Amino acid sequence: MFYLYTHVHRRACSSLSTPRITTHYTIHPRDKDPRWQDIEMERFADEADVVIVGGGPAGLSAAIRLKQLANQHQKELRVCLVEKASQLGAHTLSGACLEPSALTELFPDWKERGAPLNTPVTDDVFSIFTEKHRIPVPILPGLPMRNHGNYIVRLGNLVRWLGEQAEELGVELYPGYAASEVLFHEDRSVKGIATNDVGIAKDGSPKLWVIDEKKWRPGRAEHSVGWPLDRHTYGGSFLYHLNEGEPMVALGFVVGLDYSNPYLSPFKEFQRWKHHPFVESTLEGGQRIAYGARALNEGGFQSIPKLTFPGGLLIGCSPGFMNVPKIKGTHTAMKSGILAAEALFPKVTAENLDSETAGLHVPEYSDNLKTSSVWKELRSVRNIRPSFHNPLGLYGGMVYTGIFYWILRGKEPWTLKHCGIDANQLKPAKDCTPIEYPKPDGKISFDLLSSVALSGTNHEGDQPPHLTLKDDSVPVARNLAIYDGPEQRFCPAGVYEYVPVETGDGMRLQINAQNCVHCKTCDIKDPSQNINWVVPEGGGGPAYNGM
Repeated sequence: MFYLYTHVHRRACSSLSTPRITTHYTIHPRDKDPRWQDIEMERFADEADVVIVGGGPAGLSAAIRLKQLANQHQKELRVCLVEKASQLGAHTLSGACLEPSALTELFPDWKERGAPLNTPVTDDVFSIFTEKHRIPVPILPGLPMRNHGNYIVRLGNLVRWLGEQAEELGVELYPGYAASEVLFHEDRSVKGIATNDVGIAKDGSPKLWVIDEKKWRPGRAEHSVGWPLDRHTYGGSFLYHLNEGEPMVALGFVVGLDYSNPYLSPFKEFQRWKHHPFVESTLEGGQRIAYGARALNEGGFQSIPKLTFPGGLLIGCSPGFMNVPKIKGTHTAMKSGILAAEALFPKVTAENLDSETAGLHVPEYSDNLKTSSVWKELRSVRNIRPSFHNPLGLYGGMVYTGIFYWILRGKEPWTLKHCGIDANQLKPAKDCTPIEYPKPDGKISFDLLSSVALSGTNHEGDQPPHLTLKDDSVPVARNLAIYDGPEQRFCPAGVYEYVPVETGDGMRLQINAQNCVHCKTCDIKDPSQNINWVVPEGGGGPAYNGM
């Protein structure tokens, strides 16, 4: 079957006119479109002391801490937070095993306040999978995957709870508003943000399962590496037993986007993994109730960008504060928000502040972060992820981790480098072996579209697709011709598919933007870097229920 595709792809590269795919105004500006010549776009402006973009754990922590400080010092401070999801938590997805340190710092009495941390970890299991067997690996004190003292949570529920605490403190929350543009002062410092325009026509891998109660082990955290991935493909799994009043588990499969085989499908690897005897025995007799997908920022310490600029700060997951070997970033994201608030507050409330730029510059945030627990934690694990790039792959990385992290606690005097951006790692399809994935059985493994249906994803149909292409000819001429169209496999929501052109001669890329779960994998992995993900109208996207 795969070789048949190759023949079709070659025929598709004939010199036909490229059908127009992208209609978004970021690619085709409205000032050059005669249809908009006499149209006035009405916009409303509002001012606030601090505007936070994104209602995740970091943004909410920053907002909460700012209002705590304002109330403590009896200062008037207007803090506004915009979130593209229709409600807080609706775009939040994580098989979260939470370290509660930042939450405790923000609310020492979080238990009394009713924070939804219902499942303390009571049992840690780590495994190396072969196709049919499991090799148990002891989790010694100090190793990244040790989770005692942590809580298995549904992160969307925690985000909603944080939103309630923020509102009580006086934070203004605006869900359903997608920040699409940065506004600048004349001196090029940041002035604010604009939400995206609406009223424009279209032409202009974790899951939650309910399982058999006999197999339910509340507080059990299971992780694995190995099969179904080969030793040179970074990845692993989690399976967490929640204590939410019914026998529920959250499970997911992580694949490093630096994989090289364009035939690999992260979604289908996830389906294969569920059929491992150790996993299938838990899921048998259960029922899947939700599905979602997201990309994780795994660059770590080596990839942290400049965090401050006149008019703004970078906090949360976007700058790369996730502890990759732990697969945990919520606590570091929240701590970054707290640190940002504490650095920003004295400046934004100063009566006679002398600023060189119209937009406030707060370098103290970056300085404070480098002396915090976040920096220490990320530096100690900085070499674990890049250590997997060795001739032994997974096994060499585990040996390195055992010697230099468990024994030396990451104090080695060198810092390893990553191998480059993920988009550059794919090999041409002719140099790779197609992967034959088994058909889903409809009980343990499932097809893609029925899974996407469980994400609650919905977008306004009559709007320009937010998956834009810089050049509409590139998908067929390059991605399909060289890499056998990898976007139809790396997308976990069936957004991209190659279909025959209407004339029957060749293929074209079809973008099903309504399926998009906002994971942004396409923007990262596209080997041509031709896909540019922009925000759709606010309120669109997945509707995760406590994922």
